[in-house]
Amino acid sequence: MPQTPILTTPAELNALAEELAREAAIAVDLEADSMHHYREQVCLLQISTPARTVLIDPLKLRDLSPLRPILADHAIRKYFHAADYDIRCLYRDFALEVRGLFDTMVACQFLGEERVGLADVLQKYFDVSLDKRFQRADWSKRPLSGEMIRYAAEDTRHLHRLGEWLEGRLAAKGRLEWVAEEFALLERVRHTENDGPLYLRFKGAGQLAPRPLAILDALLRFRDEEARRRDCPPFKVLGNAALLEMARRAPGSLQALVGLEGMPARLVERYGSRLLKLIEAALALPEAQLPVFPRGERAARDPEAERRLDQLKKWRAAKAADLGMEPGILINNAALEELSRRPPASLAELTAGGLKSWQREVLGAEICAVLFAPQ
Repeated sequence: MPQTPILTTPAELNALAEELAREAAIAVDLEADSMHHYREQVCLLQISTPARTVLIDPLKLRDLSPLRPILADHAIRKYFHAADYDIRCLYRDFALEVRGLFDTMVACQFLGEERVGLADVLQKYFDVSLDKRFQRADWSKRPLSGEMIRYAAEDTRHLHRLGEWLEGRLAAKGRLEWVAEEFALLERVRHTENDGPLYLRFKGAGQLAPRPLAILDALLRFRDEEARRRDCPPFKVLGNAALLEMARRAPGSLQALVGLEGMPARLVERYGSRLLKLIEAALALPEAQLPVFPRGERAARDPEAERRLDQLKKWRAAKAADLGMEPGILINNAALEELSRRPPASLAELTAGGLKSWQREVLGAEICAVLFAPQ
């Protein structure tokens, strides 16, 4: 197999853009460095036509604007596998929008595949084995090894064949319009910057009382500053389990730290004294300065809504089994909860909003039958 070219100059990128403009479909993937740096960035872009695969080095080619009209052209199909993350990154780093999407992972979900990872699907149906050794590699390092280049190229090399095959299966089941709506929604996802205290995005913080939450807040800010200083992901400084244990237990000594989950002796030696000072300061905060986790108004218990939700979930399980799909792919819990709390007065009202168009068309009458069934 010939060496996959890596484009590093504007002239090479412009020539590729001219080539891609003549294609009916391209396959796209990217590699980032989120496992290795404080601020992740796209480090490699892979694009395959039916004839060849090329790699683009955005660490040398910062301006990818020649690709903008290609990726935004609805007439050129874009094969991705698990596009959500890639679409967010492409827009965040390069202001590149994707139109004409065909996500092979979503297609697999709508066909009821139990395992939807690219390696699993290619192995199952095409007897293609993907080498996943470099899935967590640091793609910001240069030069890339020959093995890493081959790994990157394989992620798009087979997507044309896979996508065309999946499209045929979806057409046979009458589900092409279903996934088309899903693809259109995916095209609009965007990366958003997180504002507010770090604990708002920390699993388990909402269960803490104000004093432990103050400890967690101080520890999270310390971890973030240290991660920024070291240029590494925060989890490589201190794990979430250790932070939550410290917030709950408020240890007062180095010995007490050693016994906590996720706090081996090396971390206690490295950070212990600073952590204890932060905990002590949080314990000394006046009550009026303690943080409180924001909570929405808890809805009053509604037995009728609970009954409707239970009936909807039973219906969904049966319908999903009949269609050979996962229940959560057919219709998610949030939609069922909304329907149970605010049931439509009629099928016409249901079709006015709340569900995706394909769900209203395919499932609407049955949903209403469940909601309107006499008790």
